[in-house]
Formats: sequence, C-alpha cells, structure tokens
Amino acid sequence: MSAVLAGVGLIKKYGSTTALAGVDVEVGARDSVAIMGPSGSGKSTLLHTLAGIVRPDGGQVLLCGDRIDDLGENRLSALRRKRFGFVFQSGQLLPELPAEENVALPLMLEGLPRAQAVERARRWFAPLGLDGLERRRPGQLSGGQAQRVAIARALAVAPDVVFADEPTGALDQATGTEVVRLLTSVTREQGAALVMVTHDAEVAAHCDRVLQVRDGRISNYSQFTVS
Repeated sequence: MSAVLAGVGLIKKYGSTTALAGVDVEVGARDSVAIMGPSGSGKSTLLHTLAGIVRPDGGQVLLCGDRIDDLGENRLSALRRKRFGFVFQSGQLLPELPAEENVALPLMLEGLPRAQAVERARRWFAPLGLDGLERRRPGQLSGGQAQRVAIARALAVAPDVVFADEPTGALDQATGTEVVRLLTSVTREQGAALVMVTHDAEVAAHCDRVLQVRDGRISNYSQFTVS
C-alpha cells in the first residue's frame, strides 16, 4: 500500500499525561481505517494529530510523502481546507444556510464563485440520497440526512483524506449503519482515504482495518476483506 497519509513515531503529551507514545500508522488511497479505544486512550488525539489540528511533540505526519506537521499555521489551515474533509458527530452544519450552501461552503472559501460552488455541490445530492433537499436548512433535516449533507461537504473539495470523528454517535443504530456504509463506500469510490474514530465495533467493522489504541499505543490491529 502506497501511503497517502502516515504518522511516524507520533508523540503527544499534555503535562504529565502521554496521549501518544510513538504511534506509527499508514493509510492508503481508498483505504478506510477505524480507530477504537477506551476513553482517554489517545484515539481522538491520534486523529487530530494526523489531521493537522494538533501538533505532535515528536514524530512526523506525512501527506503523500511530504511532511506537514512543521508547516506554519496559515499553510496548514489552507492544506486542511483543500486536501482534507471532515465529518463530525453533530455534523456542524451552519443552521442559517440551506443544505446546498453548506456543501458549497468549502469551495466558496477557496474562492469559487457562489453560483459555481452551489452547482458543484448539487451534484452530490442524488448520489447521497438527498435529491430534493437542496434548499432545506439543517433544522429541517433528519439526523441521518444532516450527516449525509456533512459527508457531501467533506467530499466537495475532492480531498485526499476524510476524517470522521464519531460520525454515527448521535444517530440510532439503523441510521448509523446506513450513514457509515455510505461514508465508507463513497470515499472509496472517490479515491480518498478515510480515518474514522468510533466507539462502536459494528461501525468499525465497515472499515478495511481497525486499530485499537490503548495508553497512547496501537495495542491491536485487525484487517477485513471488503467486497
């Protein structure tokens, strides 16, 4: 596997607490990795470090072979906008904007005119089962619909990597299963890597690999055959 994203010897400390103790991880294109572990194990810190949100105290983060953890904040912010997509537990959609403009927002932030950005955003609605919901605001969407809008927003910029932090945590089991199946299949189809933190083993099983994190280290590794 040629790594799109890699963490090499990642170390992160918060005072006397070691959140990451020399973690190595690689994720390839169309590869999906679930990160699991008990509360305080370091799984969220690992995701945030790989995503350039948290800077490691030691080790390196590489995107397509280029080191990114030592970039200045402006360059790192631009990289997160252009090459990463994010799906959070609550969706974090802007309540005052219709769904199509929530999806178009990353494109507009990169300077694409609103009309063109919205036109590109609308292309995601039918493939994600959202046809006809383009003008609805987040408060008019179900939890599952809102998360699918969040997936569309994450993919709108054609990212190298999509990061998902407990994307099904606020959903019922049936809706969560539908959302994670869609998330893993669509990212794979688009050629993006997926890194997902979850506490749910059934959700994690939809990914190609599962990394168990404990005490800041990878304690177990599982690989699945995805059809």
